[in-house]
Amino acid sequence: MQQATQTSPIAESHPPGISAEEWQLRVQLAACYRIFDHMGWVELIFNHISMRVPGPEHHFLINPFGLWYSEVTASNLVKIDLEGNIVGDSEYPVNKAGFIIHSAIHAAREDARCVMHTHTTAGSAVACQEQGLQLDNFYSAFIGNDLAYHDFQGLTVYPQEQEDLVNSLGTNSFMLLRNHGPLTVGNSIPQAFIRMWTLQRACEIQLAAHSTGKPVIPLSPEAITASQQGQNESVKDNAAAAVDQMVFDALVRKIDQVDTSYRN
Repeated sequence: MQQATQTSPIAESHPPGISAEEWQLRVQLAACYRIFDHMGWVELIFNHISMRVPGPEHHFLINPFGLWYSEVTASNLVKIDLEGNIVGDSEYPVNKAGFIIHSAIHAAREDARCVMHTHTTAGSAVACQEQGLQLDNFYSAFIGNDLAYHDFQGLTVYPQEQEDLVNSLGTNSFMLLRNHGPLTVGNSIPQAFIRMWTLQRACEIQLAAHSTGKPVIPLSPEAITASQQGQNESVKDNAAAAVDQMVFDALVRKIDQVDTSYRN
């Protein structure tokens, strides 16, 4: 059996004025935007994936407002500070709604180096349901009590909502913005991606199972606890991070078969 070829996070030399570490993150983040496009997790030119760059300033990279996810590249990602000011040169603006959500979380959570927010149909539909995500399928079991909720306050363009967003998220890795959509955070792009994929699958399966009108088998508290313990053990021995990276690398290989322009 042929072993899958590992994807190098960066094969290109970095431009002047950008460190090798930041360029590697830019390439990986641009790849993630292309993966979202491949998965169909797009909402015209809206929604965001952000990644904090190294340094004490909490500067982070976000997509240029106005471009399709399929047009995002390593070089046109916009770097901004926690006040929304563009750091360096960019010909593109940043969506204020994206800044409000992402800057609040980056400022409050050291471990939330990557923040993802989507408006997928399944994720937004479950976010609209009064009961939210139900712990009755394989994927929701792994999310368990690591899920937070944030009540809808209108279009997220007002700074006064930032404190409420942070308080709602707390120390959780997953959040459903009620009547809005899903959000995940992670220490890396692959980790945040796998969390978003898991939440998306949990929502899809919930909608499919509950739409039948037939009784849905609930998971026992013991099964949920066992799922959470298995997750925790995987994190402790770094197995989860390795698997997250393998999944992400496999998807990068998939998009590389179509278009590698994100690396520019």
